[in-house]
Amino acid sequence: MWRRIVFLVFGILALLPFNRLEAVTGEVVDATTMRPIRGAFVTSDSTVVTTNDSGVFHLDGACNRIGVRAYGYLRAEANVPSSKAARIEVKLTPFGPKALYLSAFGIGSSALREPALRLLQQTELNSLVIDVKGDRGLIPYRSAIPLAVIAGANRAITIPDINGLVTALHARGIYLIARIVVFKDDPVASARPDLAVLTAGDAIWRDGEGLAWTDPSKKEVWEYNLDIAVEAARNGFDEIQFDYVRFPDAVGLRYSVPNTQKNRVRVITQFFDEARKRLVPFNVFLSADIFGYACWNLSDTYIGQKLESIAASVDYICPMLYPSGFQYGIPGYRMPVAHPYEIPRLSLERAMERTSLPSIRFRPWLQAFRDYAFDRRLFGPAEIRSQIRAAEDFGSDGWMLWNPHNIYLRDGLNP
Repeated sequence: MWRRIVFLVFGILALLPFNRLEAVTGEVVDATTMRPIRGAFVTSDSTVVTTNDSGVFHLDGACNRIGVRAYGYLRAEANVPSSKAARIEVKLTPFGPKALYLSAFGIGSSALREPALRLLQQTELNSLVIDVKGDRGLIPYRSAIPLAVIAGANRAITIPDINGLVTALHARGIYLIARIVVFKDDPVASARPDLAVLTAGDAIWRDGEGLAWTDPSKKEVWEYNLDIAVEAARNGFDEIQFDYVRFPDAVGLRYSVPNTQKNRVRVITQFFDEARKRLVPFNVFLSADIFGYACWNLSDTYIGQKLESIAASVDYICPMLYPSGFQYGIPGYRMPVAHPYEIPRLSLERAMERTSLPSIRFRPWLQAFRDYAFDRRLFGPAEIRSQIRAAEDFGSDGWMLWNPHNIYLRDGLNP
């Protein structure tokens, strides 16, 4: 008898209007023009769909909230209405990051952070790139990741409250990019030799700075860095930017796979593919820093960075187009530092030609430091403005200024 009652109750419940949508349909439009946005990403948990030519999307399955993002726009979230007849309209705001870089030390030092924030208030700047894992493998906040604790990656805390920092910077309207230096990782490689790049004699290899690197082909290394990326996404960063996603450029080193171009390219491409999968639920943008010469070289430059392969896995490609970094010049320009407009502009055009991607999929790093490779000239207002103009004439998704000392001047920036 009780079974009949249970079946009867469940049958009645199944007929009741719980207003839980089994599918979500909506439209994504430009908040300024109200025109539909084609190819916007709409996310629910680990499910992603894209909008059609009319900006319309259809997401199967019940959900309460969706994330939406598109190239050249700020990301957004929207609640799913309870009414089955409702149709969601999501408006995305056009946006191109104009960023300064701050290291883990820079963001923690009021002497460096406050001048940078004043520039963001007074000039066209609107974004910050902040190290959440820097060039020495250190994480500047108290991470909960076990390997970070074991390796001592938290030994120099410069951000006592990472979530509070992100909240405060967002309140000032600042777009935040979390930079993660991936395979150059002295703490982990030193603490775990089984994860390190080795010499032919099985010793831990160290670069010119005396820093050890982790083996790019080790999946445990991937997981560690992707855990950091997820932590940054959960802390509210708008974009995750991976740097040093490459093999060292030294010869005679040992990895867990043979050091061939095929293996190098496969490893780097698969890392970005895995990063994309892990970050899907957080509706964050994904970007990759690459060598400037990767725009020109058809090979992987012996480090695994092949432009066409990386382009398929990330939202934004961020070539480092510092004229000082082009020691061999580019065709027609043997003295790159004398041509701060042509170097970034021609490199971006070359990258677009090779990948067939629209210009909005690129965002270059620009030089805001003194030349070190040619004549030691100062990169002042004229040189900085020339590089910015090159990026904007090309139509990139903004630009980023790099100074390793985190010291930036207002000259060269528009008010």
